[in-house]
Amino acid sequence: MKKALWFGLGFVMFAILMWYYLFHWANTELPLHLKGTAADPSMFMNERQQELSHEFSRMKDFIYFISVPLNWLIYLLVLGFGLSKKFREASSGVTRFSIIHTALYVLLLSIVSYILTFPLDYYSYTVSKEYNVSVQSFSGWMKDGLISFWVDYLFTVLTVLVIFFFIRKSKRRWWFYAWLVSIPFTIFLYFIQPVVIDPLYNDFYPLKDKVLKERILALADRADIPASNVYEVNMSEKTNSLNAYVNGIGSNLRIVLWDTTLKQLSENQVLFVMAHEMGHYVMHHLYWNLLIAFIESFIGLFLGNKLYQWAVNRFGDRWGIKGVEDIAGLPVLLLIFALLSFAVSPVESAISRKVEYDADKYAIEMTKDPKAAVGAFQKLTISGLSEVNPPKLVKFFLYDHPTMLDRISFLEDYQMSREPKVKEKKK
Repeated sequence: MKKALWFGLGFVMFAILMWYYLFHWANTELPLHLKGTAADPSMFMNERQQELSHEFSRMKDFIYFISVPLNWLIYLLVLGFGLSKKFREASSGVTRFSIIHTALYVLLLSIVSYILTFPLDYYSYTVSKEYNVSVQSFSGWMKDGLISFWVDYLFTVLTVLVIFFFIRKSKRRWWFYAWLVSIPFTIFLYFIQPVVIDPLYNDFYPLKDKVLKERILALADRADIPASNVYEVNMSEKTNSLNAYVNGIGSNLRIVLWDTTLKQLSENQVLFVMAHEMGHYVMHHLYWNLLIAFIESFIGLFLGNKLYQWAVNRFGDRWGIKGVEDIAGLPVLLLIFALLSFAVSPVESAISRKVEYDADKYAIEMTKDPKAAVGAFQKLTISGLSEVNPPKLVKFFLYDHPTMLDRISFLEDYQMSREPKVKEKKK
């Protein structure tokens, strides 16, 4: 009980420190040489929009930094209060089939995690609603949350069944066999994402604007992307934010636009956004993401195995875990993977920012319309109340895209680099 109180106190102190850092200490002043440029929020946002952007970004960042250690704390509490042992005993007393034991155990653990994280998730939802970024009804939000719960539960059960099957077969090499199985499974997920998982949350239909559709397909043809259709998704029922993407692999490749993007961006701005997404496809970023995921999972499973063996040997008796093959050890494994994932997130974000920068460069070279590109990023900033120049710690952990300051500055530099050539042609 004392340790639980210390963990709780530590969590509160961390929350206070993060609050002061984000709202009082972090420096987000615009560099002097960029004031008055297209990257300066005062040039495309009114004072109220700038205030809302600052407040909303800080609140969302704070919620993220609180949610991460909260998940760690939940796993520790489940172990420390003996809940994991009780879940194992409860699930094993229902039937003699081990598959059902595992499914029931994961269900109990998932329900506890869902209940304990619900207040923070709900707070995040209300913040988005308050700042008019989200327009989704509470019932719609709950529906999406429950869909996510059961989708996550299904994949977690499958993953846990595979991992503990291999642990029981080989306590030393299970991590390698699990990694081998994860390769085709990950590829399968990439393949079914656009046609099975995404439609659970939203309605997808062919782009209604025929003229824009032809222009996008012509752009795709120039990029040698084998697309025969462009899809629109009804995100305006949920948000005022803008987005577009190209996802899926093989025959399930899809070009998708949020209807909010279509409503708020001009045609040329939409084309720049789509050229950016096509750049990911042309430069094989989807496949690079897969390769990186395989490398990360290999290292993560290897380190996870070492740490899991150590933790169970060190604390197993105290937590009521009989051995590494005991399903009651799952919270330990999940905690380890969560910690490793957080540790590697700055590296992932840095790689992703480089990838997004390359896609921006590809898009502007393809469309050669920096004015439309800058306008698109400015509208993206306003619609999502994004912060142009976020705190360094936020950028380090959270930003998998370049900041709007970096993106718009790059486009302005690109435009300036082309101006002399235009003048020379006029002469």
